[in-house]
Amino acid sequence: MRVSNQEYRTVWNNVELNKVYMIDQTLLPFKFEIIELNSFEDTAKAIKDMIVRGAGAIGASAGYAMAQAFVQNSDLTFVTKAKQIIESTRPTAVNLFYATSKVFEAGLISVDNAIVMARSIADEDADSCKLIGEYGNDLIKNKQRILTHCNAGWLAFVDYGSALSPVYAAHKSGKEPFVYVDETRPRGQGARLTAWELNENKVEYRIIADNAAAFYMANGQIDMVITGADRIARNGDTANKIGTLEKAILAKEFDIPFYVAAPISTIDKESPSGDSFIIEERSDEELLYHDGPDEKGIMRKIRMASPGSKGLNPAFDVTPHKYINGFITNKGVLQANDLRNL
Repeated sequence: MRVSNQEYRTVWNNVELNKVYMIDQTLLPFKFEIIELNSFEDTAKAIKDMIVRGAGAIGASAGYAMAQAFVQNSDLTFVTKAKQIIESTRPTAVNLFYATSKVFEAGLISVDNAIVMARSIADEDADSCKLIGEYGNDLIKNKQRILTHCNAGWLAFVDYGSALSPVYAAHKSGKEPFVYVDETRPRGQGARLTAWELNENKVEYRIIADNAAAFYMANGQIDMVITGADRIARNGDTANKIGTLEKAILAKEFDIPFYVAAPISTIDKESPSGDSFIIEERSDEELLYHDGPDEKGIMRKIRMASPGSKGLNPAFDVTPHKYINGFITNKGVLQANDLRNL
């Protein structure tokens, strides 16, 4: 991804220094800053605090963190504990567990193997997302109006993204897609991150309130919905950012195609359905407070809710496969029944 005429990935590492670098997504879109993480503990905390977020980016970061742990101390007790710490950061995103397991197994052979595997997982993620864009582009017609929810662009992955990758491919091929960007409460990843990405890529878009989608669908102004996924069960049930289920139900009601874009690494072969998913419950501070820059550019946190109020903040909901028209993957556009064969 190009930012101010320079190419970036969301997360990367320096093998010689055993450091991980990532874009601080908590500061976007107001400030673009790279942070340096010197240990697996630092990287795990960055995942937990959502400095990095999104299925693929979480997975790559977790893989790098696991490799950092092996470099710090390859003793089995140490790396086993490190794996548990990393995996406790975001319990819903299956890419995290995919990455820690692969790097852990490689690290049991040698530390160098762990490092190579971590980088391989990051490269695999970027390559898969590029293919998602190519396959998804075939579904998009000229000047189509596409609704997204949350951020599943390149910031959510190592590069290219999942839900936005077809949009970028369509834009590049001259189809002039238009994107309705759900603000995506409570953290506003749509209004902040998706909008920032689309603006950087000169794709036409408008931010809408989360509860405005039905209005635009009812008025025939949305042609397609594409979202990402944090975990997909074998039957196609999909966990994604809270509010995705509402969009899927609405799309079904108004006969609008609803697609999930994700690499096949997001499929959880251990989960027969979404009933087994663990849904992360996050701090209600994300719901009750907003942060942003004041007139001097200093980041401030302000309370948005009635003083004394408490909140409930589930991070994800589960969309049953019956609402999903297809899965845009790095293996092509698949139906729910195809996932079991994978």
